[in-house]
Amino acid sequence: MKKQVKRTAASLLTAGLLLSMLAGCGGNNAADGGDPAKSTNSGGNGSSPVTLTYFSEDASSNWNDMQDRIGKVLTEKTGVVLDAEFAVGDPVQKVSIMAATGEVPDLIAAKADLGKLVDVGAVMDLTDLIEEHAPNIKKMLGDKIVRAKYSLDDQSIYAIPTWSSIDERKFKAEYGFQLQHRVVKEAGYPEIRTLEDYEKVIKDYLAKHPTDENGNKNIGLTLNADDWHMYQVTNMGFFTTGAPDDGEYYVDQETFDVTYHFRRPEEREYFRWLNHMNASGLLDNESFVQKTDQFKAKVASGRVLGLIDPAWDYGEAQQALKSAGKFDQTYGHYPVTVSKEYKDASFWPAGFDGGYGIAISSKCKDPVAAIKFLDYLASEEGQILMNWGVEGEDYVVEDGKRVVPKDVQEKMDNEGNAYMKESGLGLYWNLSVHYGDGIKDSTGNYFTKSNSESLTASYSAPEKEALAAYKIEHWKDLFPSEEEFPERKAGAVYNIALPSDSKATILMAKMKDITWKRVPEAIMAKPEEFDKIWDAYMADLDKAGVKEMEEAYGKFVKDRVKLWSGK
Repeated sequence: MKKQVKRTAASLLTAGLLLSMLAGCGGNNAADGGDPAKSTNSGGNGSSPVTLTYFSEDASSNWNDMQDRIGKVLTEKTGVVLDAEFAVGDPVQKVSIMAATGEVPDLIAAKADLGKLVDVGAVMDLTDLIEEHAPNIKKMLGDKIVRAKYSLDDQSIYAIPTWSSIDERKFKAEYGFQLQHRVVKEAGYPEIRTLEDYEKVIKDYLAKHPTDENGNKNIGLTLNADDWHMYQVTNMGFFTTGAPDDGEYYVDQETFDVTYHFRRPEEREYFRWLNHMNASGLLDNESFVQKTDQFKAKVASGRVLGLIDPAWDYGEAQQALKSAGKFDQTYGHYPVTVSKEYKDASFWPAGFDGGYGIAISSKCKDPVAAIKFLDYLASEEGQILMNWGVEGEDYVVEDGKRVVPKDVQEKMDNEGNAYMKESGLGLYWNLSVHYGDGIKDSTGNYFTKSNSESLTASYSAPEKEALAAYKIEHWKDLFPSEEEFPERKAGAVYNIALPSDSKATILMAKMKDITWKRVPEAIMAKPEEFDKIWDAYMADLDKAGVKEMEEAYGKFVKDRVKLWSGK
């Protein structure tokens, strides 16, 4: 009851602020029909741009204060400039401080800890703003808008979903196990399907090439376990055992009961393999002490033969390799599992997810300007700008088709992050609800570059050689397809925003501390000590209340299914 009173108070605060803002801005919106490009608070009509503060839980090392090409167009079209801050260290701690102090920016890109801000009334219910000022967001979400609602008990929309795509059909492999093209070429392009296959290719290459051309030691496999990146290490426990990414839980797709995924016996064998890789000298012994910058520097040096890391995490380092012309030291993607009885679930679709997204704070200085900015990004024009850049600079239209000229593609490859910073490509993705890969706009062109034709055009010569050797068009073709998996009626449950005082939230903090201590300990131990440490880890989880946590979280999962299904 206390929580409901708190949320009601927050709703009244939000409603009052919203009414005052709408009254103050009412004269600006009579003639524009909700089109952000025509809004009279736009910098394009001679008035000064409005500056909105923005915090994102995700880093953006190429952010250029909207002085990139795309950013300048966005300000011209919407009259908005973002004064952005990106998380350094633990983003959860930053959001917790915001919730405790009430010091919140105008816009907040929050993840599962959005609930902390909801509980203290720090973010607005966006339902009315979307209805009145966001026709593009409303159109794109369509009947999926129910998935943007906070919960079964509180059906407000506190965040516009930005971490899932509408009607997406992915062409690009991001996950899996990565290997340098030169490594698989020397091995004769063998099937790489199991942990044993993956290990053999690395081991054989290191035996012949222990150092690089400069005499520096080659590294078989390194991990990025710095702070929250630890999740990237542990997530492979479920990918290698046939489960999809549901955060820290394994979800029974029929009963919707959940299990803290480390408690699945099959996952023990994946972590046992990492222990074996360490004992064999194939795993970088700095994996659990290095910082992200050190990890990326190693990858950018070209000395790391294999990675178990999503492409978005090592992307900057791979761009550096491309800029240096080291294309044979960039990576292909392989669907590796513990054994062939499992299928890699990288492409198991979750459908469109609510949850993670961008919120407008209850202290936002101009909520109408904020929602119109976000709505422009959701427009067809905004989607094309965000994904393709500026016509004539980043792409051209030939015979009605958007294409990236060869010289521009080469510049992108050679300049890497510098090009991203100059153009703004990739910098605005998680500010907008967006159409997914494989979806066409009104001109018959794809919204994103991650389509079959564009992807093929982006491949380097060593990559094309590897794909040809495996008789595939794209890396995705090595992986089990979407059609091989059942529907996930709860979506990806990692993005369920929980109240900060729920048992699941409180107990998960305990489980994380135990897991982040025990997993590295088990991996770095002597092989004969692995089972003893893992058994102690399981006992620690039991003692800390893991079953109670599973039951509590399972209730939220089941409630989501009821909300989304309307039953």
